Amino acid sequence: QVQLVESGGGLVQAGGSLRLSCAASGAASGGIFSGYVMGWYRQAPGKQRELIARITSDGSSMYSGSVRGRFIISRDDAKNTMYLQMNSLKPEDTAVYYCNAVIDYSPWQWGQGTQVTVPS
Repeated sequence: QVQLVESGGGLVQAGGSLRLSCAASGAASGGIFSGYVMGWYRQAPGKQRELIARITSDGSSMYSGSVRGRFIISRDDAKNTMYLQMNSLKPEDTAVYYCNAVIDYSPWQWGQGTQVTVPS
C-alpha cells in the first residue's frame, strides 16, 4: 500500500529556510503522481488544514497569498517525490505540513505530516 511520507520539517528562526519532501513509500515504480495535481497543505494549531501550493503534471504551480513569493513547489514524478522550498519563513508559517493530491477523493490517505516551527 502506497503511503505519503513527509519529511524535512524542523525548528528554524524567522527569515530562515527549509526544504520539505513528500515521498510515496511502497510504490512499485515511479510515476504514481503522474496525472494528478499535487499539493502541499498545512494545519496550524486550532485551524483547519489549508492548501498552500499546488503543481500540475506539466509543472504549472499556484500558491496561496500567504506563501506566494516565498515558497516554491516542485515535483519529480519519476521518483514519486514532491518538494516545497520554503524561504523567508515567518512565525505564522508554524504548522504541520502535509502533501496529497488536490482532488476530492485522493487515492492516498493523509500522512503523518512534518512539523515546521518558526518561533516569534
